[in-house]
Amino acid sequence: MSTSELDAAGISEPAMRAAYTESRRINAHHGRTFFLATRLLPPRVRPAAHALYGFARAADEVVDNPAPGSDPSAALKTLAESLYAVLDGEAPVDPVLAAVADTARRYDIDRGLFGAFLHSMRMDLHVTEYATYADLGEYVYGSACVIGLQMLPILGTVVPREEAAPSAAALGEAFQLTNFLRDVGEDLDRGRVYLPAEELAVYGVDRELLSWSRLRDTPDPRIRRALAGAVSRNRAVYRRAAVGIPLLRRESQPCVHTALTLYEAILDEIVDAGYDILNRRVSIGNGRRLAVAARSWCSSTWQRQRVAPSLRT
Repeated sequence: MSTSELDAAGISEPAMRAAYTESRRINAHHGRTFFLATRLLPPRVRPAAHALYGFARAADEVVDNPAPGSDPSAALKTLAESLYAVLDGEAPVDPVLAAVADTARRYDIDRGLFGAFLHSMRMDLHVTEYATYADLGEYVYGSACVIGLQMLPILGTVVPREEAAPSAAALGEAFQLTNFLRDVGEDLDRGRVYLPAEELAVYGVDRELLSWSRLRDTPDPRIRRALAGAVSRNRAVYRRAAVGIPLLRRESQPCVHTALTLYEAILDEIVDAGYDILNRRVSIGNGRRLAVAARSWCSSTWQRQRVAPSLRT
């Protein structure tokens, strides 16, 4: 991690600097879009964003990529107990936990948000499908909405935080719904279908048809129509999230706008692929990614020059 970021954040203790540096490495390696967006944040808050990502990724790895012969449920339980112990003041052993606990204390992040996140991670160990979007909502709240809420005190607001909270939660939801669409084939291989069964049934689609289509790499018009409906629903959530951007501290707006623009662009790629995505993982090309980031970087630089010291943090 750039020493200027750590210095700007007031992180001086060597072990803690190393902990945040490890979180940044994880973010840079795994979270291309999120990491690019964080480069548009003021240096003093970037370490906190990396810390939150690092912890979320650690939990996700326990669930989706467990070590051979390991028990994901036990590993997740150990991770949760270790997190709470560090939040309660116990000396951390794991650098990711050290960084996220320090971030939680610095920004007074509600401990309950971590509990909700871990609850959704546990759901992934035994829930393999959802009947309705309402049923899916419990999982999405913990796996995604809380991430937006955790980021809110880091991003800062120009209104009371509770006014910006619904849009922050919607942003996390929008990103997660996009993940479900982008990763529908990979999730099938893990035995999971996140797209609600009731919604799929409207188009004559079920788990068996999805699996058949993936196995034979044969597109089906019913699946295309179901995915088109899910894309339309997802875009509506992005619109709800976008109205909250002006509620953020000005210097944070380019970061969130970039993340929203790039993630919603994945939906464009899905449409351009004719919804034939069960056997391919669409992504945003580097050229488009960098072009969006460059425009936002100019905006970010301008916003930092204008930011007023009296804004809420």
